[in-house]
Amino acid sequence: MTDHLPITDRRRRATLAVACLAALLLSVDVTVLHLALPQLVADLRPSATQILWIGDAYGFALAGLLITMGNLGDRIGRRRLLLIGATAFGAASAVTAYAPTPELLIAARVLLGVAGATIMPSTLSIIRNVFTDPRQRTTAIGLWSGMGAAGFALGPVVGGLLLDHFWWGSVFLINVPVMALIVVAGLAVLPESRNPAAGRVDPASVLLSLVGVTSLIYAVKEAAGHGLTDAGVPVAAVVGIAALVMFARRQTRLAEPLIDVRLFRRRAFTASVGANLIAIFGMSALSLIFAWYFQLVLGWSPLRAGLAGLPGGLSAAVGGVLAAGLITRWGRARVVALGLAMAAAAFACYSRVGLDTPYLYFLVPMIVCGVGIGLTFAVTNDTVLASVPRERAGAAAAISETSFELGGALGIAILGSILTGVYRGDLRLPAGAPGEVTAAAAESLPTALRAAAALPAELGEVVAEAARRAFVTSVGVTSLAAAVLIAVLAAVSLAGLRGVPDVIPEELLSEPRS
Repeated sequence: MTDHLPITDRRRRATLAVACLAALLLSVDVTVLHLALPQLVADLRPSATQILWIGDAYGFALAGLLITMGNLGDRIGRRRLLLIGATAFGAASAVTAYAPTPELLIAARVLLGVAGATIMPSTLSIIRNVFTDPRQRTTAIGLWSGMGAAGFALGPVVGGLLLDHFWWGSVFLINVPVMALIVVAGLAVLPESRNPAAGRVDPASVLLSLVGVTSLIYAVKEAAGHGLTDAGVPVAAVVGIAALVMFARRQTRLAEPLIDVRLFRRRAFTASVGANLIAIFGMSALSLIFAWYFQLVLGWSPLRAGLAGLPGGLSAAVGGVLAAGLITRWGRARVVALGLAMAAAAFACYSRVGLDTPYLYFLVPMIVCGVGIGLTFAVTNDTVLASVPRERAGAAAAISETSFELGGALGIAILGSILTGVYRGDLRLPAGAPGEVTAAAAESLPTALRAAAALPAELGEVVAEAARRAFVTSVGVTSLAAAVLIAVLAAVSLAGLRGVPDVIPEELLSEPRS
């Protein structure tokens, strides 16, 4: 620690509150854009390509720079980087809210991603350094994970409330006072810490990690949107894989690498990163699918649909809080396996949904799934951070966050492809539907409903009903696929984390064995 003030229990709690508030806001910010997009498009009239970049620019910048920013915090100080990032995030949010053109909006979204990349690993690494007692650290990371999960559920609710009364920019402008609060509170309570033996950041490693991660996520997103036959997909995939291979080799030759790739030889570290990736893989796709289900199949408003998903996020926060106590009783491996098994069981229940399934049928599995995911994320994040010395907490946090971003992209791509394939295969349109309506209906449920609305009432209702039925069938198959995948992961995690102590003492954190 470079801060000379004592780290009292009161200061630890205040530090955790600042970190949790930052995690909550960033999670909310991820989901509100989807609700604001229709108003935004009507106001700024961006092209189809610009719409894609408005949605993706933030994620590309965030994912590509997480590794670099995590290491930068280890070198210049995590508190300093967090405060710089929070200030930049607030300023970029204001620019985003009042962007007069699509081009400026895309640029502002890139700046938001850059700032976001400084905040997430900084908050986790600060927690790792402030909470030196292993049990307190586990509880703190559980709360941090739970607040992040709750933010994903709160995003649609906050966005719906704002958009009911204000213009689309309000969903970004709300970030400004919250980030100002984080900066003021951070100056008052956050302790500074850094790696005293850290060397200079290697520019070549920064470039390789940026190119590798962004290219790979771009390839996954393009595959989801245009299929594997799109020319850009294999090119981006090859560039991304090649850059990451070169990055990994370079790290083994550096005295102070951005990532100590030997960490992946530790079974607990690799199993935890993998569990994070697959868990968010399933959650990201299913959250989008059920947002469509509530709004387009059941006909609910965005606000009502957001409120319907709120119990899942809140129960995830509960799971994060419960994790520390369960680790003491059952051990890390069993708690992660239990959490994933709960999520798999919930997805299996979702595979039985129909056109008129009552909300109560969703509610119980949603709560079970939320608690399970909260348990999983709390334990895996804690295990990743506990697997490295405190001096390298920023780098470890960046790896964990990067797995989240990659897992989210893979979930949308793979499970989204299953959803689309089953939907198209099960779609049965009436013989009298025009060719352009048939083509639009085959794309997705939203385009099908838009096309049906332009038809004569009777024919339009038949087309809409056929599209909804096909979508519900595809939801069932996709949910079952996610359930099987997560159940397999539960078994793998039980083996991968077996033998990892519930309390990982500092003396075990020596260099990984060759």
